[in-house]
Amino acid sequence: MRIRAFDDLVLRVLAVLNSPEMDAQITTQTIAERVATPYNHVSKAITSLRQLGLIDARRGRNGGVRLTEAGRTATIGRVLRALDDREDVPDCRSSKGDCVLLAACGLRSALHCAREAFYQELDGVPIR
Repeated sequence: MRIRAFDDLVLRVLAVLNSPEMDAQITTQTIAERVATPYNHVSKAITSLRQLGLIDARRGRNGGVRLTEAGRTATIGRVLRALDDREDVPDCRSSKGDCVLLAACGLRSALHCAREAFYQELDGVPIR
């Protein structure tokens, strides 16, 4: 299994927010500085985390980002699974249509099981 760069960034943002010294809101700019990543990329990660219900974000002078209870208890497996927007591991379609082996293929099932085993292994790993 391969973790995309965006998924890695999301996990790093959560790790910053889960760090022991984080008991209050923190700005997106401060997070960007801590993870050494451009503000725009961190902002997109913040948007995804907010949509997943793992953080609360407020704009403005007293704004910032903080973890929700779900964010405090999130695991790496849960977050990666939620970010994974692929239906199948292999892409069985081409410009000419579906693969002719699709009906009898055992590869898709095996790769799906492997992906799920990957996530299940990470379901027990908290983000710290």
